Amino acid sequence: MAIAEQQAQGTGERSWHSIVLQTLKRNAISLIPYVPDRVLTPLIKNLHADPFFTTFATAREEEAVGIVSGAWMGGRRGAVLMQTSGFATLANVLASLAVPYQIPLIMFVSERGTLGEFNYGQSLVCRTMRPVLDSLALEHHTITRLDELEFIADRSIKQAVTTQAPVALILSPLLTGGKVFDK
Repeated sequence: MAIAEQQAQGTGERSWHSIVLQTLKRNAISLIPYVPDRVLTPLIKNLHADPFFTTFATAREEEAVGIVSGAWMGGRRGAVLMQTSGFATLANVLASLAVPYQIPLIMFVSERGTLGEFNYGQSLVCRTMRPVLDSLALEHHTITRLDELEFIADRSIKQAVTTQAPVALILSPLLTGGKVFDK
């Protein structure tokens, strides 16, 4: 369990996943395709349980981006949930669809590849994700603290919609607790 999550439980504060859900709702983002991820599971379960959201799994991250892009063109707002390794597959769809067609693609990325990661492949992708975002001139923020989450997520979503540009919100293991590595 993340330090922020433990502190939230002890003080009656909201969890990271409840903050994300409420921020999405407040910004009228109701379509949430995702690729299943253990770290994002509490958020995904709560999204499925809330009738405001249309939430479903996709086979690949590019598919989720295409769905959210088409929804935007049809007048509906969406966000994509994925983990770091899934982001590695997105350079083409970001550069050929989301950026040139000014899609305010909201991406929530659970960060793997750092802070005790056992999978070298995850570590490589983690080190390349931010340079890829920078090379595409995409706004991105790494959120490490519960007390910053709502402000950063809300303002980033508003900026993405207003400027019609994608944004990546990288959820650090310091915030979410990351993947638990069982022996």
